[in-house]
Amino acid sequence: MDNIVLIGMPGSGKSTVGVLLAKMLGYDFLDSDLLIQAAAGKRLFEILQEDGNEAFATLENRVNAGIDVHHTVIATGGSVIYGAEAMEHLSKISRVVYLQVSLPEMLRRIKNPETRGILLPGGMTLADLYRERKPLYERYAQITVPCSRGSLVQVAGKIMKALEK
Repeated sequence: MDNIVLIGMPGSGKSTVGVLLAKMLGYDFLDSDLLIQAAAGKRLFEILQEDGNEAFATLENRVNAGIDVHHTVIATGGSVIYGAEAMEHLSKISRVVYLQVSLPEMLRRIKNPETRGILLPGGMTLADLYRERKPLYERYAQITVPCSRGSLVQVAGKIMKALEK
């Protein structure tokens, strides 16, 4: 296994669990949201506010499709699954792990969707977004790890155990 890509809803723990998992495996860690911000020269919510959802999605797809790393845990943004090029590329260079969080737990963890850089198309709620994305995460996942309960260490341990299979 060369890389591990973490996908899932905002608040599922991709970045926090990803850092811990990378330390446990002796891997590097990459947060693709930071690459997107660097490419745009502004924060995620600024991209969304100033350039719109479509421009953000295009940039996110391009940035993720261009990731070229080895022995790295990659935490992606929750909307990465909309980018076919990105997901095809990430699936080729990594094991794709879906951090599955329940809707009530996600709503508890997310306080302000806008500042988290969450793509909420007009009139959509976080619950609507959850229902829309869940089948896409399931489609791309090679491994699914429930993470609504348990500590970061426990979730990272579940991922490591699943990767051994």
